[in-house]
Amino acid sequence: MGAAYFYHLTDSPLEATLPMLLNKARGAGWRVLVRGPMPLVERIDQVLWTGHVDDFFPHGIAGGPQDADQPVLLGETVSADGFACVMSIGGAEISAAEVTAAERACILFDGADVAALERARGQWKMLTGSGCAAQYWAQADGRWIKKAESAA
Repeated sequence: MGAAYFYHLTDSPLEATLPMLLNKARGAGWRVLVRGPMPLVERIDQVLWTGHVDDFFPHGIAGGPQDADQPVLLGETVSADGFACVMSIGGAEISAAEVTAAERACILFDGADVAALERARGQWKMLTGSGCAAQYWAQADGRWIKKAESAA
């Protein structure tokens, strides 16, 4: 049974935080789905292609012939089946069933966006109310601090 990790982005933008989390997930040997709205998925695709060579992640946008072979797949409405880690960006939903089936679910949200904060709070309530374990991480002085935890 997996857990949902919420990342409240305040000091670092998504473009810096997502590659860091992808590095950790890939280091654990996990296949990763990054789910979000298409304009954001396309922006992240460019970030992952043009980032530092040491931070390169083989990946693709869903809908191609090699989707099943991609270690990191980006998409808007992709099923989480077959992925050990599911990451939500831009308010994309992750269900309790997906959290339970995965090793980890990550919800990244912009701390300066009131609507994003409300969506994240709603996801926390829905997931923890469904019995999913969850952790809430926030940035402080460039470091990640665990601020809250809910056991399954």
